[in-house]
Amino acid sequence: MDSIRDAVQDYYGQHLQSSDDLQTDACCTDANLPDFVKAALSQIHDAVLTRYYGCGLIAPEALAGRSILDLGCGAGRDVFVLSKLVGPEGHVVGVDMTDEQLAVARAHVDYHMTTFGYDRPNVRFLQGYLEELDRLELLARSFDVIVSNCVINLCTDKPKVLRDAFRLLKPGGEMYFSDVYAQTPVPETLTHDLELYGECLSGALFWEDFNTLAVEAGFAIPRIVDARPLAISNARVAEKLGNLEFASVTYRLFKPQDVEGTRDAMRATYHGTIEHHADALAFDRGHVFRTSEAVVIDGATAALIASSRLGQHFTLEVSDRPAAYETAVMDPFRMMAGKPSCC
Repeated sequence: MDSIRDAVQDYYGQHLQSSDDLQTDACCTDANLPDFVKAALSQIHDAVLTRYYGCGLIAPEALAGRSILDLGCGAGRDVFVLSKLVGPEGHVVGVDMTDEQLAVARAHVDYHMTTFGYDRPNVRFLQGYLEELDRLELLARSFDVIVSNCVINLCTDKPKVLRDAFRLLKPGGEMYFSDVYAQTPVPETLTHDLELYGECLSGALFWEDFNTLAVEAGFAIPRIVDARPLAISNARVAEKLGNLEFASVTYRLFKPQDVEGTRDAMRATYHGTIEHHADALAFDRGHVFRTSEAVVIDGATAALIASSRLGQHFTLEVSDRPAAYETAVMDPFRMMAGKPSCC
């Protein structure tokens, strides 16, 4: 495991100089970004943008004034975008193991604070391993949101990462992250191929295993926000993988807490009061709430909304009708059948 971690550290610190060096289309994620995220990205320094290796969008709703932790922040692209979205009263902490990436991030803190018009930095970067978050100066139950962008697949102890993330979140907090998943378990022989591991492929979890690990860590059933096929652009890499298929999936995981009166089906009415989401709020692939329209939802979904930062933007009332859509584990590969990759 140490050799894999050292190889990944070298791959992202020395081998990769920009996202163009990757052998998949994991990083072509900007085409469908909402306008407010594009506006924030337009203010990010080019030296930071070129060293972006993420696979999805990790900017959930209602972030103003919130405390956010970015796991595997790299050169800081997402940290700085989130810095803009949380505003001067919010705070973002980035953790990464790669000195070269962190050097780029730290060198551009003052640039971004000046660009955003902040009097003082609202970001902090820490060097450390995601499998050892308990060794860093991070307080339990101190973050509203934890994000990660195409990094957990690179970790050698994924259950530990999820358990620590759960510990660091406030009750009702959320882990909103994108990663690469396999349609079937990756053969153990491929997990020792350092190129495939560094390309976020052979370390990818079988999607069913991820659901199990998330629930075992304490999270509620994972909710899929988006899923797309991952295309392999390098023929040699594709030959190594054979028939294995991969997807880039954005999940939201909530740290549940009991909420009085949300065990039965509920009528949920979204008020349209979240900035940039005046007309509708897409909670997950099964729930889109249009402003002022009551939607009957299952008790599990109602409980998550009520106890999260989103709850203040809803009215929840007991329903006399069952929910049309019941919470269940979703198969991202079935969900994206026929959907093209982004290349």
